[in-house]
Amino acid sequence: QVQLVESGGGSVQTGGSLTLSCEASQYMTMTMAWFRQVPGKAREGVAAIRPSGVSAFYADSVKGRFTISQDTVKTAVYLQMSNLKAEDTAMYYCAAHLLNGQTPLAPSAYKYWGRGTQVTVST
Repeated sequence: QVQLVESGGGSVQTGGSLTLSCEASQYMTMTMAWFRQVPGKAREGVAAIRPSGVSAFYADSVKGRFTISQDTVKTAVYLQMSNLKAEDTAMYYCAAHLLNGQTPLAPSAYKYWGRGTQVTVST
């Protein structure tokens, strides 16, 4: 059983930056991703990265502003967020282990989930 723990959330003003971290309980050789969810809305895929680190995927709403990366020993994944907007406000979740045949940004596609870290962007 893989455990994922997110950190780095907080409050920031519009245009600001935050970096989220997700620490895994073991060496990761699986696709990892970040999702976000606002109360009353469906969970949304934000970014995903293959275990090779070569391929990354982004939601259109964050392209050019967010960057997903892994550390060299592959026990953590990061989400660097810049030029934050009010609509980026959400609970952000880390996910791991993309299920066979699933697309990397599909919420139903992952086996393991963290508990989330809140990001609030104010004007």
